[in-house]
Amino acid sequence: MLVDSHCHLQDRQFEADRGEVLARAREAGVRAFVVVGWDLESSRRAIDLADEHPDVYAVIGVHPHYASRLDGRALRSLRRMADSAKVVGIGETGLDFYRNLSPPEDQRRAFRAQLELAAELRLPVVVHSRQADEETFRVLEAYERAVLPDWPKDRPLGQMHCFAGDLSLALSYVQIGFLVSVPATCTYPKSERICTVARGIPLRWLTVETDAPYLPPQSHRGRRNEPSYLPRTVEAIARLRGEEPSRVARGTALAAAWLFGLGDIGGEEGA
Repeated sequence: MLVDSHCHLQDRQFEADRGEVLARAREAGVRAFVVVGWDLESSRRAIDLADEHPDVYAVIGVHPHYASRLDGRALRSLRRMADSAKVVGIGETGLDFYRNLSPPEDQRRAFRAQLELAAELRLPVVVHSRQADEETFRVLEAYERAVLPDWPKDRPLGQMHCFAGDLSLALSYVQIGFLVSVPATCTYPKSERICTVARGIPLRWLTVETDAPYLPPQSHRGRRNEPSYLPRTVEAIARLRGEEPSRVARGTALAAAWLFGLGDIGGEEGA
């Protein structure tokens, strides 16, 4: 039992063989796919894909690279899209000070606006953070204090997507109600920091993702990533933790289901 908690199957790279990609993933044991938008168009395509497949869900939002595009009109469009029953989160949003494809102030504004939308809708937020660890944590720590009194009981606030910080930061996010998502970078050489995170996070707070079509596992470097490769990441995490892959698969799937409200995908929680 596996859940790909963050992928981009609406990407044009899957246009020619999306059905085959989904079929391979299901054969590999993937029970659900969380397809994440990066702008309005990709968010609409995520919803369309989710409407076509019962095991596909959509997260809608504007990536920090495109934050300058999130004006009032675009935010209203995002709010309308969130009416879809298959929308399970807001994102990916956050801060990316590595490339700064949108000015930092535009990123901060778009991040705040999408956090406000997530709070209004009581939906988890999917957060991208690159070379912005301290500021991202400060923003989310304040967000936790602001929304927690009205937040649904025993429901996480969000997910740190493709987490790249250290274990101390990861555990700090757990303390404020954010799950930590580990991609296939844990299979790469010289990846000790994410390996330490994967080893040290409580399984209840750990999700796995492909970020497909990006970040393939080491065994598939140089190729397009896809959800059928998710078992490679789970196997690597299981080795790091000294646990059976089946336990890590089930635990991370239940964590994703808890986060996104995916319903019963595997019976009672045993992680």
